[in-house]
Amino acid sequence: MMFRRLAFAAVFASTFTPVVMAQSAADDPAGLFLELNTVQDVDGACRLTFVARNQTGTAIDKAVFETVIFDATGTVVSLSLFNFRELPTDRPRVRQFILPGMSCDTVGQALINGASSCVVNGSESEICREALSLSSRVDMELLG
Repeated sequence: MMFRRLAFAAVFASTFTPVVMAQSAADDPAGLFLELNTVQDVDGACRLTFVARNQTGTAIDKAVFETVIFDATGTVVSLSLFNFRELPTDRPRVRQFILPGMSCDTVGQALINGASSCVVNGSESEICREALSLSSRVDMELLG
């Protein structure tokens, strides 16, 4: 009787495990995810910290995004190129950018206006634009 229970448990576990593995793989959507993770005042400037996750299945050699910063009233205060450099697949990367002369409480929104450069295998690619997904963990809104 004990053998029969163990055999049933083994058969049940072997059929259940692939389903769980398939669900977890499906839970990780494909895309290029940029998350505004923190904002911090540092030496008279606002430092934006991003977490980038490249889950496109394609390594990105270079990703540069045109970024527009708006103040709390919605007025454009700067337009910059944020160089996220290389973004390997399935490995998160943290990138920081400084907004000189601005305190974080004066920044209302950041807009990823588009990919200025996106290089894959030595050539420009549309993957940075097509697969981009944005989010923010802070009160500052990240638009795109």
